[in-house]
Amino acid sequence: MGSLYVLSDVHGYLNDFDRGLEEAEFGPDDTLWILGDLLDRGPDGIGVVNRVMTLQQEAPDRVRVLMGNHEILALGRYRFPDTRFLESWTLNGGKRQDQRGLTDEHAEWLASLPLLGRAGDFLMMHSDTTAYVGWGESIEEVNETVRAALADPDDFQTHWDVWARLTSRYHFARSDGAEVAAKMLSLYGGEVIVHGHSIIGSLIDVPSSEVTEPVLYAEGLVLDIDGGRYDGGPLLVVRLD
Repeated sequence: MGSLYVLSDVHGYLNDFDRGLEEAEFGPDDTLWILGDLLDRGPDGIGVVNRVMTLQQEAPDRVRVLMGNHEILALGRYRFPDTRFLESWTLNGGKRQDQRGLTDEHAEWLASLPLLGRAGDFLMMHSDTTAYVGWGESIEEVNETVRAALADPDDFQTHWDVWARLTSRYHFARSDGAEVAAKMLSLYGGEVIVHGHSIIGSLIDVPSSEVTEPVLYAEGLVLDIDGGRYDGGPLLVVRLD
């Protein structure tokens, strides 16, 4: 039986992605979870999307990909180019070459990505937020609710609502964070929440360049794996087992 690896917030750093998997010795028996934000901010977001799609096509049972806020942002910018998605995409590091490279096939793939997942004791999500609860009381319900809604490429408001909810953060870092995390785990299952989205440096108040490892917080119930690659930190490939 192979190992379980997780990473998040690649943000277009394709070389770091490839090197990280190589250095982690990710092999044919291992499982990889990618927790979203493949593109924007960095140099080759569309290259990362293509690489991840290929990996998933080659090994669908071993490569799992979740939707991050930048996936829905890119999708919204692609489907509704003359709306407020354009301003949000620009403010949040959108790259023209990524949009130029997107196709309808990419858009359908992005729209179909699940938002939550479970791997053993680990509850996987992109954003450190309780906003997922608004879409359902089980992992399956959350994923199906959003997937069905995004299947309509003309429904601007639904796309915008998904984007807005996934931008929220720090819900487990507050004074009641452990209690909030425990409720999420009770609802969706698992023993530890694993997320990206909020860079580790912002949680422990250090520059991203000083981050070297994931951070366990909220009384051991939440693991942040976003090293802040776009902010000068590392792209962490974390072995969970």
